[in-house]
Amino acid sequence: MALDESIVGELKGLVPLIVRLSDLRPSTRRVLAGSQSTDRGTPPVLIAFGKGALSMVEGALEVLDGNVEGGVVVVPRGTGRRIPGLEVIESTHPLPSDASLRAGEAVLEWARSAGRTGRLVALISGGGSALVEVPQPGLELEDIVEVNRVMLNGGLSILEINIVRKHLSMVKGGRLAEAAQPAETTGIYASDVPGDRLDLIASGPTVPDPSTYNDAIRTLKIRGLWDSIPERARKVLVEGANGLRPETPKPGSRVFERVHNILSASNLDVLRGLQAHLAGKGYNTLILTSRIGGESREVAKALAGIALEGFERGIPVARPGAVLVGGETSVTVKGRGRGGRNMELALAWVVEADYWTLGSIEKGRIGILSMDTDGIDGVTDAAGAIAYNGLTADARSRGLDPDIFLSNNDSYTFFDRLGLLVRTGPTGSNLNSLTVILYK
Repeated sequence: MALDESIVGELKGLVPLIVRLSDLRPSTRRVLAGSQSTDRGTPPVLIAFGKGALSMVEGALEVLDGNVEGGVVVVPRGTGRRIPGLEVIESTHPLPSDASLRAGEAVLEWARSAGRTGRLVALISGGGSALVEVPQPGLELEDIVEVNRVMLNGGLSILEINIVRKHLSMVKGGRLAEAAQPAETTGIYASDVPGDRLDLIASGPTVPDPSTYNDAIRTLKIRGLWDSIPERARKVLVEGANGLRPETPKPGSRVFERVHNILSASNLDVLRGLQAHLAGKGYNTLILTSRIGGESREVAKALAGIALEGFERGIPVARPGAVLVGGETSVTVKGRGRGGRNMELALAWVVEADYWTLGSIEKGRIGILSMDTDGIDGVTDAAGAIAYNGLTADARSRGLDPDIFLSNNDSYTFFDRLGLLVRTGPTGSNLNSLTVILYK
């Protein structure tokens, strides 16, 4: 049987379903319709930012019948379109830019306007941390960019990254809600973080921040990155730790007396939809977790073991089996190649799986799809990649050594040459990454 008629073909067929299950319009409509903010007479100011901003705005405008005071929508560059009555700004991701500063100032100004008119609806999705930024006094954009670059290449988790981001920003860590006082504020969040902690989604602009300046300093020192960030950023963090700068607003603060924060959609919602679909196709299914984390290549080793145990021994589920995983891994970049966390995971997975089977399992009986629901893995035009057992031998027969590509963090080039990249284009969503393992 040809690969495209078996595991690879089935995995390719799941991609459109994943995009459909990740659509943020229905969940935004549902949550906003049931929130406290929809039964007031005053039209709200509408602020939206993140990779899912446009989809969330479309859902919200249906509930509000287009009746808004005004507002701003911030989206990734190249994805904007006109929305009557709202300012639309295209910004950058994963690193902030001058456009992020313009977006940040507009977001804060509209938040202050809501404080005067009485109501704010904030629609927040992943990617917002880079798209919208106003640095703390004493910092320049170049400082923020360099801190983010150091952290993104340093293998930090999203929790660690956002602890630092919050304490260098005038928007993040509840400070947007602070700017909007005394408006009644409804924050609706589409989660791109493991565990769906609202304070970590786009760095929680309307959510109380439990972390401190000291936590940010400790995180950078433990990771060995303290001396790698700009001197001005270190100065801001030290001043904050010494009480010379205001802390982010904390749980119990009066800032949040009129703030209602709600989760509208998460990675687990997509996993459950996939599980129902695959069960209907006759697969024995298991959602392993929606909050996987750690280095992509280390997670890949564990997932390779799970796939082989399932295929050979029926643990955790017997053949035909489908194991579903969600979350966000990270990559410590040491090479000069192109890639992303999902492509690196898929490449490391097949290297590990093929090492242990040594060709003892018929090619194409086990496969993996690893992709990001936003359609963008790393700084590439791919959402992720597909791999299957036996791929390493196929690659070497074409002069491609998987180990060399993996050591150079060049998973994009590897899968591109083999025609196994997943390309969806920007999906208008961001519900974190998904990995699907099938075996039969």
